[in-house]
Amino acid sequence: MPWSSNGTYLVTVTSSAGEAVAAIYKPGAAERPLWDFPDGLYRREVAAFALSEALGWGFVPATVEVGDGPLGPGSLQIFVDADFEQHYFTLAEDPAHHPVLKRLAAFDFVANNADRKGGHCLIDGAGQIWGIDHGLCFHVQPKLRTVIWEFAGEPVAEADLADIDRLVGGGLPPSLTALLHPEECRALLSRAGHLLEEPHLPQPWSDRPYPWPLV
Repeated sequence: MPWSSNGTYLVTVTSSAGEAVAAIYKPGAAERPLWDFPDGLYRREVAAFALSEALGWGFVPATVEVGDGPLGPGSLQIFVDADFEQHYFTLAEDPAHHPVLKRLAAFDFVANNADRKGGHCLIDGAGQIWGIDHGLCFHVQPKLRTVIWEFAGEPVAEADLADIDRLVGGGLPPSLTALLHPEECRALLSRAGHLLEEPHLPQPWSDRPYPWPLV
């Protein structure tokens, strides 16, 4: 995938029965080192899927950790056959998409997503919206950078709050805690608890609230 900041590869995964599916492979060996995130960003891709599933929101494509990829350990995510002319800014023009985009904004706050570009919001042929590219999530320090600010200050949907409350009350699943540092898990639960206490989508908190490039 030529425009990715880290090594990202479109691959074909074939089962022993001969069934094939397209997927995105992100090997740890192809990551550029960052001063503020530890190596192994691909694990955060897997963690984002685990968080989406724990909440019951299902908008992160199925993602697993692989240890024996062609370039070593990494993440493997189902490829979304999307309309790549569409992105957050076009999707937001349709009010019918607003509920899921608001849910995505709540997810990004809880996950502390530092890189929600417009092109990280996809829509497939069935009209389902997906969120991808979650390698820069789950830091213990506030790092939210996103293009989804149109809904800032609006109430979080009651159904979404119920899902977050269930997550906080039941604790994080092992599929998530195994991928993050304990301090990152505590920070995640703290952010989720804050959203329950102040149930409104966040306002920009810094002078750099947007990622770059925007799409």
